[in-house]
Amino acid sequence: MSARDVLVFAESRAGELRQVALECVTAARSLAGQRGGEVHAVVAGPAEMPNATAERLAAHGADIVFLSKHAGFVQYNPEACAALVAARAREGNYAAVLLSASAQGRDLAPRVAAKLEVPLLADALSVAFDGEALMGSHFTYAGKIVATLRLAATPAVASLRPGAVPAVEGRGKGAVVEIPPVGDPEAVRVVVTETIRGDSRKLDLTEAPVIVSGGRGLKSAENFRLLEELAEAFGNAAVGATRAVTDEGWRPHRDQIGQTGRQVSPDLYIAVGISGAIQHLAGMRTARTIVAINKDPEAPIFKIADYGIVGDALEIVPALTQAVREARRKQG
Repeated sequence: MSARDVLVFAESRAGELRQVALECVTAARSLAGQRGGEVHAVVAGPAEMPNATAERLAAHGADIVFLSKHAGFVQYNPEACAALVAARAREGNYAAVLLSASAQGRDLAPRVAAKLEVPLLADALSVAFDGEALMGSHFTYAGKIVATLRLAATPAVASLRPGAVPAVEGRGKGAVVEIPPVGDPEAVRVVVTETIRGDSRKLDLTEAPVIVSGGRGLKSAENFRLLEELAEAFGNAAVGATRAVTDEGWRPHRDQIGQTGRQVSPDLYIAVGISGAIQHLAGMRTARTIVAINKDPEAPIFKIADYGIVGDALEIVPALTQAVREARRKQG
């Protein structure tokens, strides 16, 4: 009998679901719908993780949520998580296993695929079944080409680029089943000794619906204050940067967007003073709407922008900030 169900690893942090987990469940619903199957999710968290976390997954369309709680899951535990997902994948009759291509997922997905001895489709922009195989697209050659890959292995393992599939709440209310971890999660070779957290008030770049990103065209670290003010005016925005900016020390490396930084797919991406090097485009070209602000009308960024503004960013950004504030004020 052909495999019909789809398994998702639902990423969490400190017992709270990440947005990317809900995106994976949404993508899994579409896949399972093609086969008339179900969506099952695995979530691992600390012993005190509330069942409401798993219930939220069910509300987004997971038919069964396998919840594994243990003190060894307080921090991300790559060995224990890989063992948990692989064991669940072997026990079920799954056509596909989906994870996020987040920082955590980029570490976990190859581990899971290796344990299952199947190929991995990494950083997928979309996935769909074609007969018995899983088809998926992703960028290659620094974002210049969208390649379509066909995985014939069962289960097919894929990681989805954050933001590529918007999370949509489902109508069902699935079951929550508690399962034990595989082995001892505390008997691991890699131990987290310290976690250095960024500003908790700021949105994660991979989860922000709006990103205001700056390049060397802003001329100094101090001028990023203008982008912070614009992001604050939107109310739901994060500030990003190019590699050139982070290499200069103007912004922390966690803000870097591009081939060697974060890959994002926000609803709105505002590129300020960014010329459009192909390495940067590889990290943001899947944004749903791109607005470019640059004084050079020949800047490559304009080739992929939906809207372009030619002029001095130091004059345009404050005016845009004021316009956003006024628009939000009118909306109440």
